[in-house]
Amino acid sequence: MRSNLENFQIETARLLLVPITMEYAEEIFRVFDDEITRYMYPATPGSIEDTRIFIRKSIEGFSRGEEIVAAILTKDAREFIGNVGIHDINTSTPELGIWIKKDAHGHGYGKEAVTGLKEWADTALGYEYIKYPVVEENIPSRAIAESLNGKEVLRYPKTNLSGVTHAMVEYYIHPNVPHAHQ
Repeated sequence: MRSNLENFQIETARLLLVPITMEYAEEIFRVFDDEITRYMYPATPGSIEDTRIFIRKSIEGFSRGEEIVAAILTKDAREFIGNVGIHDINTSTPELGIWIKKDAHGHGYGKEAVTGLKEWADTALGYEYIKYPVVEENIPSRAIAESLNGKEVLRYPKTNLSGVTHAMVEYYIHPNVPHAHQ
């Protein structure tokens, strides 16, 4: 499966989504801080080794066909701006997640990356729906789900790895599959 990892790439208008590798460890560790993790399940890494463990587990998950975690790069400068992932891809209900570094916020990169990954999933995975859980007050992330016709299905409290309990909203996003003409 290693060759598939090396060949996986999604191109959008402004972005490239490429498999996460150790090449991005230092940058992830530098920008994945308390402000970024505020609305996320993961905690801010305590050391560069924590980041390397995350990357190793992501690569292993891809090798097992369980998830895809991609680095988000600008197409022109190949600047690292965040990660996007689709987890549990071996099920009918995978889960999407994303984060964008602070200085790249406000440019629509999150929506573009999630849309690109979701369009890939529409042709590659054959899923029933994608789960997109988001903290209720994270309006930009909720807007991404809603832009993909995500339907709010569940609300529940969830305690993240930093010990903070958030009110969650979970969206279900269905595939855009062209209807067969009869």
